Amino acid sequence: MKKVCDTILDAVGHTPMVRINRITKGVVKGTVYAKVETFNPGNSAKDRMAIKMIEDAERAGKLKPGGTIIEGTSGNTGMGLAMAAVIKGYKCIFTTTDKQSKEKVDALKAFGAEVIVCPTNVEPEDPRSYYSVSSRLERDVPNSWKANQYDNLSNSQANYEQTGPEIWDQTDGRITHLVSGVGTGGTISGAGRFLKEKNPKIKTWGIDTYGSVFKKYKETGIFDKHEIYPYITEGIGEDFLPKNVDFDVIDAFEKVTDKDAAMMTRRIAREEGIFAGNSAGSAMAGLLQLREHFTDEDVIVVVFHDHGTRYLGKMFNDEWMREKGFIEKHGMKARDLVAMKLSGELCSLESEEPVEHAIRLMSEHDFSQLSVMRDNRLVGSLNETHLYNELVRNPDVKRQPVDSIMQPAFPFVDVSTPVDLLQTMITPQNPAVLVRDFKTDKTFIITRSDLIRVL
Repeated sequence: MKKVCDTILDAVGHTPMVRINRITKGVVKGTVYAKVETFNPGNSAKDRMAIKMIEDAERAGKLKPGGTIIEGTSGNTGMGLAMAAVIKGYKCIFTTTDKQSKEKVDALKAFGAEVIVCPTNVEPEDPRSYYSVSSRLERDVPNSWKANQYDNLSNSQANYEQTGPEIWDQTDGRITHLVSGVGTGGTISGAGRFLKEKNPKIKTWGIDTYGSVFKKYKETGIFDKHEIYPYITEGIGEDFLPKNVDFDVIDAFEKVTDKDAAMMTRRIAREEGIFAGNSAGSAMAGLLQLREHFTDEDVIVVVFHDHGTRYLGKMFNDEWMREKGFIEKHGMKARDLVAMKLSGELCSLESEEPVEHAIRLMSEHDFSQLSVMRDNRLVGSLNETHLYNELVRNPDVKRQPVDSIMQPAFPFVDVSTPVDLLQTMITPQNPAVLVRDFKTDKTFIITRSDLIRVL
């Protein structure tokens, strides 16, 4: 490895191999290592093939000085291309899907790239798809070149020349299995081809996701469009067959659910101290599903493709995980509702104020209930249903003091109260609960509708 790099591009490659200790202990036989590609300067495996694609295009005269690089990318390939473009003096225009995390898009823009976000749930041939838009841009933008990571075989060749030899050397040739998520197919096909040339007995397992066509195509030779549907997992799976996916090199595929991939992504950070991305979670979850295929003598290498920072708004965000149903809600506490901004700060009025003040307050702020105070002490409550009934019965009630029609005060609990308990406290007669955060000296109101949003 170089002591000093002339440019950041010289820092690509030679990523570490790290033993997996806790996640696989007592579950998977053999020794499991992670090839941690996040140590590349662009924080992903795609740095390798991005540079290779550019250099091969330069040699072939396809990419000329001052040109524009165009690509459809989920983020990581774009990062590698953008990084190389900065050093080599090219412009970049990337298309991506609205499924990708905001962090990935922002990272591409940080390198000066233009990013066009396209809809996910359209056919590849649809003119709105990120494949089609990138192809149109290549035709329309002068002096441009589309990298085409899916079908550009420089992708898998980069991994044949770099990733495969590194894995072989780091395991002293003892590797028996390579496990990797499959998106473009470049990593597993290139590295797998090199490793199988060294030892034909080495097995390669491709990790696929539900909603992708790879597994069924490998097993049956049928491209089944009925297999295709939207999925959340990022970086793996496709709804078409990229040329870089070498089905002769990949021995078999294993599918992993969105939830299992997301949960394992979090486990890798918490149990192994490795901050890796969603495809690493898929690969590790797939490895555990495949545990019956391994023996004590096996040496299994799992590829961790990219970095966890690109998923801070998704897999590492509790609120996002709850919205997707990946984290059970019964473990939530009142403070979680406050943090999610589902509950608002308490709004109250004094007991001697006229009812018409309550009406105005509820109308202006769209409140369905209020607390009633007397001498800075909670003494009652008022909800819109009860208020409406009182006004219908006697329209003159609006000039009377609030305490003349107020109802019992809402229950009062601490922010550490479990949501399960809050559920039992909210009834038709008692539509809200007050939550007190003693550290901030604030009181919040949680209503039936707040709980409905998280249950």
